[in-house]
Amino acid sequence: MAVNTSPESPLPVGEVSRLIGGWIDRLGAVWVEGQITQLSRRPGAGVVFLTLRDPSYDISVSVTCFRQVFDAVADVVGEGARVVVLAKPEWYAPRGQLSLRAAEIRPVGVGELLARLEQLKKALAAEGLFAQERKKPLPFLPQLIGLVCGRASAAERDVLENARHRWPAVRFEVRNVPVQGVHAVPQVVQAVKELDAIDDVDVIIVARGGGSVEDLLPFSDEQLVRAVAQCRTPVVSAIGHEPDTPLLDYVADLRASTPTDAAKKVVPDVGEESDRVRMLRDRARRCVEAFLEREERGLAHALARPCIEDPHRMVDERADQVAALLGRARRTLGHLLDRADSELTHTHARVVALSPAATLRRGYAVLQNADGHVVRGPDEVSAGERLRARVAEGEFSVRVDV
Repeated sequence: MAVNTSPESPLPVGEVSRLIGGWIDRLGAVWVEGQITQLSRRPGAGVVFLTLRDPSYDISVSVTCFRQVFDAVADVVGEGARVVVLAKPEWYAPRGQLSLRAAEIRPVGVGELLARLEQLKKALAAEGLFAQERKKPLPFLPQLIGLVCGRASAAERDVLENARHRWPAVRFEVRNVPVQGVHAVPQVVQAVKELDAIDDVDVIIVARGGGSVEDLLPFSDEQLVRAVAQCRTPVVSAIGHEPDTPLLDYVADLRASTPTDAAKKVVPDVGEESDRVRMLRDRARRCVEAFLEREERGLAHALARPCIEDPHRMVDERADQVAALLGRARRTLGHLLDRADSELTHTHARVVALSPAATLRRGYAVLQNADGHVVRGPDEVSAGERLRARVAEGEFSVRVDV
């Protein structure tokens, strides 16, 4: 329950500590999991002092237990071991300290750790953190590589030496952090976030050498997996050896079997690239030369054709045909004209022979009355009527005399 206080009526420190102790005493025993970071077993002492730390966060709590409780697991539990403790919270009022009084300690076995990791793996996969479409491609030639590894470790040496041997101009931004133990997860996460925030970093490599399942547990931590999933920079996982597959391998954009393999996959080999450029250049030259040779052969074949070698030859051959056709056309046209002229002459002669003028020249005359009608019979005229007579050389008037 809340306590009523004011500046005029404050609570003494001892009363506050007593109240806190009373509230904590109401709490029951709980199962707590963590990693032992400090262990104190004084000879002859009946109490063992432990410090239990959360591997994912910078939080620790003191644990005490009777010697017989710890002796039950002393052979398999030491500093760095992960344990599950059944403990009741206790408040030490004189110093204002919270601790846990352990009634039972159980080591976390490898099988149980692997089962938990499998459950976490399924949960993260269901969220889509391991999906292939989320993975980012690595740059062909990174100018600045971020490296997260242990200080003066073999993994750091393997990555740096192999990368610089392949491409001497490559640069590194190295973050040395603990790669196992209770401090590993928060510092690795911080290092990854720092490198991801640097715009010049093209790719991040998280590297560690081989180790036991317990040693590699920090790289299967959920906090680290989510931090890598949120990175905008491509991340390469190079943890342990080929059989080792922490959860970081699944969320990373590229998995390398070893730190050396990571350097080979991230940095191209200058010798291999030079050979590839030389090979492509030679291939391009051969293609161009083959194309030119093929075109030259085609051009030579075309120039060897008679029509190209002597262009006027075809015109000269056709000139005789044109002259023959022209002569034939002229002869044909002349025959047509001659025949048409002959027909015209015959027609003209027939027309002349049949014309009235020719009849008149043979002595005939044409009589017309005053109206201009031709007189064809005697009954068409009357006595004393004057008619006009047309002859070949002109006309004159006549009078009918009956």
